[in-house]
Amino acid sequence: MTEAVRFEREGEIAHIALDDGKANAVGPGLLDSLGAALDRAEKEAQAVVLHGRPGRFSAGFDLSVLGSGGEPARSLVQRGAELGLRLAEFPRPVVAACSGHAIAMGAVLLLCADFRIGARGAFKIGLNEVAIGMTLPHFARELARVRLSKRHLLRAAVHAEFYDPEGAVDAGFLDEAVAPESLDEVARAHAERLAKLDGRAFFGTRRGMLGGALEDIRQRLVSDLSRLLPDG
Repeated sequence: MTEAVRFEREGEIAHIALDDGKANAVGPGLLDSLGAALDRAEKEAQAVVLHGRPGRFSAGFDLSVLGSGGEPARSLVQRGAELGLRLAEFPRPVVAACSGHAIAMGAVLLLCADFRIGARGAFKIGLNEVAIGMTLPHFARELARVRLSKRHLLRAAVHAEFYDPEGAVDAGFLDEAVAPESLDEVARAHAERLAKLDGRAFFGTRRGMLGGALEDIRQRLVSDLSRLLPDG
C-alpha cells in the first residue's frame, strides 16, 4: 500500500482514503494499493467507506498511461474495470464519500458503490469520455445503465454532461449531497447502518440484482477493450 491509499479501521468500519496530493488519478500503483486495502477490509471489517481527498474524489484514469496507448493503456483500463467489478460485488457494503470532483473512472467508482454521499460545492461529477474523443467502454456503459436514472442516461453517457452534486443525486451518481464538513460523519453513519444488515442476505440480494450486468461485462471486457484500445 502506498501513501496515496490509507487504511484505517474504526470498529466494524474500514476507512479507505485516496489521497495522492493531486487529482487521485487511477494508475497502476493506486490500483495495487486499493486492491490491498480491500483485501484487508474483507478480512477485518463489516462495511467500507471509500474517501477521496478534499475537493477531489478521483479525476479518472492516469492520462499519462492512457496516452501511451496499446498494451499499457489497455491493461490499465482492464484493471480499473476489474476493480470496479470487485467493488460492485464486494462481500461487504461499500459507501463512497465523494469529496469533490469525480470524473470518468472516478464517476464509475461511484456507480460501483452501494451508497454514495457527495460534498456540496462547485464540483463536477460525470462521464466525460465522449467529450475528449473516447468511446465509453462497455463496462462503464453497463454500470451507467444499471445505476443512473433513465431520464439522464443519454445525457450522462452519450452527451458527456457534468453534474454538480445536487444534479448528480437526481442523475443517480449520488444518493445524497451534504455539507462538506458533514461528509465523513454521514458516510460513517450509513456504513454503520448497512453493516447491521444480514450479510448473507445483503450479498445475495445485491448479486441477484446486478449479476446479469456484471457477467455481461466480464464476458465482453477483453474484446471491447481490444477494439477500443488496439495495438499500434
